[in-house]
Amino acid sequence: MAAGEVLIAVKRLRLAAVFYAVAALLGLVSAGFLVFAAYIVASARWGNVTAAVGFGVAFAVLSLAVILTLRILARRRTRRLRQQQKANADMIAGNVVLNLLPTLMARPGGVAAFALPFMVLAGYALARSIRKTSSGAATEREVHRDRR
Repeated sequence: MAAGEVLIAVKRLRLAAVFYAVAALLGLVSAGFLVFAAYIVASARWGNVTAAVGFGVAFAVLSLAVILTLRILARRRTRRLRQQQKANADMIAGNVVLNLLPTLMARPGGVAAFALPFMVLAGYALARSIRKTSSGAATEREVHRDRR
């Protein structure tokens, strides 16, 4: 794009932004008049105080619904972001291992250095499973003791 075309595009974008802002403002004003008309009808039917309380409660419920929706969406977004970060971390770890594998295998003790982390992980998994089993057995003993 030439410099002149960029300026023309920027001017068109500014003009569109101004018109959209004006349209949004007019939409808000019309919504305000519609709410006011509904209030007039409600106050004629049920009285001023009852209509005001009703509108206040209705808008409070609507605001709580919006806040609740935003919190739910934020939790989903956070959960999705955590999953994406975990997937990225797993991918990076895999790439690091694959990139270091030729270097480790070229050294004299490379095979042992490569196998050592896997042996540590296997030992850790075995220790965790033994702890879970022993803590589960202790819990069963306590349950049988409580039944007596």
